Amino acid sequence: MMIFLELFYTFIKIGLFSFGGGYGMLSVIQGEVVTRHSWISSSEFTDIVAISQMTPGPIGINSATYVGYTAVVNSGGTELMGVLGSLTASFAVMLPSVILMLLVSRFFMKYSRHSGVEAVFAGLRPAVVGLIASAALLLMTKDNFGSIVETPLQFWVSLLLFCSAFIAMKFFKISPLLLLFLAGIFGGIFYGLVL
Repeated sequence: MMIFLELFYTFIKIGLFSFGGGYGMLSVIQGEVVTRHSWISSSEFTDIVAISQMTPGPIGINSATYVGYTAVVNSGGTELMGVLGSLTASFAVMLPSVILMLLVSRFFMKYSRHSGVEAVFAGLRPAVVGLIASAALLLMTKDNFGSIVETPLQFWVSLLLFCSAFIAMKFFKISPLLLLFLAGIFGGIFYGLVL
């Protein structure tokens, strides 16, 4: 039962102090659930991020849902308890946003053109970009990319996929969903032939 309280507290804190949407939350979620609490492993977190990107809905809430389930099941709970863990984490991560949006919407409509409010948003924009970049860098681990010494083939293929996806999105404006689909097919064919 303690795991549910810990999940609620952790995800309400994540929902309250994470800015920049779901991608900005990823590094905070990883720090809490992988590093601090050790509820899931780094490779499980990577899988959760991949699944959260492919499923409909915001990535932060999707990640909370999957982390809640996995954390409870990994701690010895049943699958039904895992579903309750999903609901707990999802509710907790959304609750601060819902409350804050109700409170802020009235304030923002009244003071949106005020120079102080515009200055706050100007300061938040670079922080949001930094949080998103931090999430990307945290996913560039040996579990995800491989090691140039231990697994050079996996490392170079991962680097090739990363650079190809970056170029395709930046310069050719290809949809991230299509890129995920193509990378999955390429990885399945390539690793299927090699392994």
